Amino acid sequence: MQEKSNRPYHHGDLRRTVIETAQQMLQEEKGWQFTLREVARRAGVSHAAPYKHFPDKSALLAELAALGFDQLRSEIAGALERPLRSARAEFVAAAKTYVQFGTANPSLYRLMFSGDVDKAAHVKLDEAGAGAFAELTGIIERGQASGAFKKHPVRGQAAAAWALAHGFTMLTIDGQLMAEKVGAKPLDAALMSMLEGLET
Repeated sequence: MQEKSNRPYHHGDLRRTVIETAQQMLQEEKGWQFTLREVARRAGVSHAAPYKHFPDKSALLAELAALGFDQLRSEIAGALERPLRSARAEFVAAAKTYVQFGTANPSLYRLMFSGDVDKAAHVKLDEAGAGAFAELTGIIERGQASGAFKKHPVRGQAAAAWALAHGFTMLTIDGQLMAEKVGAKPLDAALMSMLEGLET
């Protein structure tokens, strides 16, 4: 018997229904081993219905990952909306927001950087990732313009900052940042070390 979704399905909302169902399954199953047929069953639609919008599972996963990058960009932008007094404050706010997003959405975050998604085949995913990265490069550009950050290639500085935030997020998700190993406030310490290299 076909399992029905708790959400009402209306004609014309198929794409949204499939995406929302897959998002829920990703969160609940802590992974993306589900099939399109399972997503369809959970959504309460025919097993062929998802293929009307997604030619294969990789396309659906790419959509979920792109939405994740859009959400990450939005949350970082939101953290920068309130008046921040310095480039340092912007950098810290963005980095902490990044880590908080990843640790609050571990399965989605892993998917966003997973090799299971052919990023080169999905332009929307590449654009969404670039949009999130642009938030970081924008902070560094403003910091350089104000004289707070050293005048070095922006993308190089941004890549170093991203590597720190991404590595810290993954270590946190994997439960590797134990206080006895890295201290009580490892993110603050890591950000201060990073800023020592960035600031003039």
